[in-house]
Amino acid sequence: MNKRPFAITLDVGSSRANHTGSWRVERPVYVDRLPPCNNACPAGENIQGWLYEAESGNYEAAWRALVEENPFPAIMGRICFHPCETACNRVQVDEAVGINAVERFLGDYALAHGLRLPHPGAATGHRVLVVGAGPAGLSAAYHLRRMGHYVRLVDSSPKLGGMMRYGIPAYRLPRDVLDAEIARVIDMGVDVVLDHNVQDIERERELGNFDAVFLAVGAQLGKRVDIPAGDSSKILDAVTFLHQVADERPPMLGRRVVVYGGGDTALDAARTARRLGATEAVIVYRRTQDQMPAHGEELTQALGEGVTLRWLSTINQVDGDTIMIEKMRLNAEGFPEATGEFEALGADAVVLALGQETDLTLLERDGRVEVKDGVVQVASDLMTSDRGVFAGGDAVPANRTATVAVGHGKKAARGIDAFVRGVSVESVAKHELASFEHLNTWYYSDAERTQRPELEKVRRQDNFEEVVLGLTERNALFEARRCMSCGNCFECDNCFGVCPDNAVMKLGANGKYEIDYDFCKGCGICARECPCGAITMVPELI
Repeated sequence: MNKRPFAITLDVGSSRANHTGSWRVERPVYVDRLPPCNNACPAGENIQGWLYEAESGNYEAAWRALVEENPFPAIMGRICFHPCETACNRVQVDEAVGINAVERFLGDYALAHGLRLPHPGAATGHRVLVVGAGPAGLSAAYHLRRMGHYVRLVDSSPKLGGMMRYGIPAYRLPRDVLDAEIARVIDMGVDVVLDHNVQDIERERELGNFDAVFLAVGAQLGKRVDIPAGDSSKILDAVTFLHQVADERPPMLGRRVVVYGGGDTALDAARTARRLGATEAVIVYRRTQDQMPAHGEELTQALGEGVTLRWLSTINQVDGDTIMIEKMRLNAEGFPEATGEFEALGADAVVLALGQETDLTLLERDGRVEVKDGVVQVASDLMTSDRGVFAGGDAVPANRTATVAVGHGKKAARGIDAFVRGVSVESVAKHELASFEHLNTWYYSDAERTQRPELEKVRRQDNFEEVVLGLTERNALFEARRCMSCGNCFECDNCFGVCPDNAVMKLGANGKYEIDYDFCKGCGICARECPCGAITMVPELI
């Protein structure tokens, strides 16, 4: 039984004389607000939850909390562009918490210590076909197995991983890490069929007696553009180029390589060309650096490795080993327009990195699944117009990132589970966002963000060794402790210590705190002094 704090159990004649509840016009209430990092995570991770475990040094508990939503922390800790950090409230104090770096540390910790994913659920008898073994398909397979459903995972490639394997170079994602995290999912009892092209979804579904299908076909077709070129010109698309390199059969590019485009794939193509022996790797982009869709850290690394860029430029013609570049300028609306000024640039090969498309000819031919503007149309649960057929990842309207795909896999698994059980997907209301104005940052000392070490530039020239390295345990622990626990009580005891009426009671192991409203006069000091904004003042009902 909870005891009242010592200061308000003194005998002062009459205990009722100390009651102050009738003075209040507002009362403090403990709340749970939604941390902005959680809100911004496309995979739906409870980031604040696993950071809380990590900062106590309980890395296994942190990893297990993380893989409740995302089975690939070592992978995503390397390739996710961490929108959680952009949303982090700590940005307004000093720098964002290095969430992605801590996630990678936990992922690597689990691999080093042989931690295994949760056991699959009890068999339900339901069968699901997953087409595509990239991040969306693998994520769906993981969550469906946890629910107890049989999963057959099919892919047209000889290896699992999709664009994580065939679109992301090994210097960003080492293949041993990719293979290890994928293997843990497959070990949960996923039936895998590789080198298999699905030609007819309905026939495949009928032959396998599947209750549902999840289409997770990635965007593995490079966009083309009509550029006048001579017969001897060597032009290839970046997706094919990176795929060939991943298959260890890189094409001969020559010494001078020009990459046309401004996204992360363009940077990957240029950096890969340098590693394959190109002495010049030039990116031609028709807009400015500020308009470039590639992420800043990738650009910084590319520049450091000797990649050069030609801003406000477009390729007009390719003829043999020469390309003609037309200079551009921004008009009043900020769009690039031609200037009529040209410049010749030597090039042994041109790599087109103008974006990717998903091959949906199978669906368009079948006609049951609605396709519009090159993407599959889906409902909120990711079901298509063909009942029992779901789609996610690059195939549907969304940002095309691996983390978004992982989130789609989880969402589709929940939609499929509800469908095969004949129920509706349960919707969970979100808490109010824990925005910066809710916090009292006076209690947080300055703590500079820990920077991840990188492989020396001289060691990157002719190999695919990993460039961005991981944090030490000490640094990961420090980084986790920079989390301000926005919107959720972390038992700092501030409210208990500052209450002038001793109305805050500590609940111990079974809870956090409770307010005795007989003694609380509603002064609001506890709410104002709460570092993480976990107390709000609400009007009294009259």
